[in-house]
Amino acid sequence: MCTAVTYKTKDFYFGRTLDYDFSYKEEVTVTPRNYPLVFRNTDTIRSHYALIGMAYVAENYPLYYDAINEKGLGMAGLNFVGNAHYNKSKSHSDNIAQFEFIPWILGQCTTVKDAKNLLQNINITDTPFSDNLPVVQLHWIISDRNEAVTVESVQEGLRIYDNPVGVLTNNPPFDEQLFQLNNYMNLSPEEPKNRFSRKIPLTAYSRGMGALGLPGDLSSQSRFVRASFVKMNSVSGDSEEESVSQFFHIMNSVDQQRGCCVLGENQYEITIYTCCCNADKGIYYYTTYDNHQISAVNMFRTDLDSAGLIRFPLITGEQFRMQN
Repeated sequence: MCTAVTYKTKDFYFGRTLDYDFSYKEEVTVTPRNYPLVFRNTDTIRSHYALIGMAYVAENYPLYYDAINEKGLGMAGLNFVGNAHYNKSKSHSDNIAQFEFIPWILGQCTTVKDAKNLLQNINITDTPFSDNLPVVQLHWIISDRNEAVTVESVQEGLRIYDNPVGVLTNNPPFDEQLFQLNNYMNLSPEEPKNRFSRKIPLTAYSRGMGALGLPGDLSSQSRFVRASFVKMNSVSGDSEEESVSQFFHIMNSVDQQRGCCVLGENQYEITIYTCCCNADKGIYYYTTYDNHQISAVNMFRTDLDSAGLIRFPLITGEQFRMQN
């Protein structure tokens, strides 16, 4: 399971956690402007916006989990098991396979408005990448510095929701996730007032009690509430250091630790990586489960007109800075 968040100070930031029980050896991957984006059921795009994001590269194809493009638009796919529904190819539609969706949007769009226009004719298909990589059930968040939307392909059709909190987790469908925030409208970062009864002199005995009732479990609905509360009340300076640091603190509120979500014998869901993208500057920051030091790749320090994918294996070992 996963959590995606947007954040804005002076610059616009976009990122997510990837929570799973194993890794595909994903890498930070730059797709240059002239690297052909090949699609199974529509024409190849030979010139497009450059992308940087986390991808598993199979047969020289970047299977992006999340990415930003050089124009500041971000997109991430998150598990949506049991609700996602894809279709067979349809005539008079842009038939885009689930694994092609992120490059299809980010290769052509500069804003969420552009993406909405492109989505009017899209049909997300159930075409698998290969026999070894079956179709993954996902929904997506697309965001620029001004707005965010959630896109869900379900049995009833394609649903596009405005996302006013700039947060997405997994199930249930997004409109239900968002509605559940109504149950937590009394939460506050401030000290609580006694509304229980005027007849009882109740007082706060600890700091932070305004958020009493904020869910702390690892379910997707609880992570949505917790990430939304932390993000919407988050305060930081405008510098890159302060902004990136605060973003990782937001994401740390939904970390999954090994042992707390058991999937089977010696199988545990963990936060494999956490990323934070400065979408304005094209910088992809990340940490991994076993490396808390923030690593970074700047897409504009690579050759965005090169002929091949540019790949950066993740730094996964813990690093310590000794002070004596």
